[in-house]
Amino acid sequence: MDAFWLSLVMIFLAELGDKTQLVALTLATCYNTGVVLWGIFWATLAVHVFSAGIGWFIGGSLPVDWIKFVAGIAFIAFGFWTLRGDSLDDEEKSCKPGINPFWLVFSTFFMAELGDKTMLSTVTLASTNPFLPVWLGSTIGMVISDGLAIIAGKMLGTRLPEKTIKIGASVIFFLFGIISMIDGGSHFSLIIWAGSALIIGLTGYIFLRKPVGTA
Repeated sequence: MDAFWLSLVMIFLAELGDKTQLVALTLATCYNTGVVLWGIFWATLAVHVFSAGIGWFIGGSLPVDWIKFVAGIAFIAFGFWTLRGDSLDDEEKSCKPGINPFWLVFSTFFMAELGDKTMLSTVTLASTNPFLPVWLGSTIGMVISDGLAIIAGKMLGTRLPEKTIKIGASVIFFLFGIISMIDGGSHFSLIIWAGSALIIGLTGYIFLRKPVGTA
């Protein structure tokens, strides 16, 4: 798949149920939808130029087969992350008066994206694909995902089939991860595959375990 479209689709999926998508839904109830999406676009463009650059730099200095193998593990981890979903704290649920809406959205998304799943997904994609199409594709994919969520949320009163969406997006991440691992690690030893299976199992446990004290 072309790097641009691959990045667009993968980041679109990564954003489903993500914390920044929930922030977009919240801000869109306070401010004009166009302003919110414009702020998201520029914030994402700014963050992903760094994440795509990091991935491109790392990718150019490491063996391709190992990059694909590790990227596959990362995609599976993103699948678990998507399946778990995110939530907002009280600060992120509130609308702040007296601040220019564009700069509020821009700053909120810029900070929320640092270290977030979509940023890490962009780094992973850029490690095996050209910088520019990954940067642009990941940015547009995120804006489309947030835009559709905002529109659907307003139409349906935020009553979206969240569980179904999360499962579907997670399955696609798992498939991409498995394909990438096989493509890069087909000649790896059984010990390496066993170690990676252990890492994946631990990752799934960490993301999907129930917090202490919950039923």
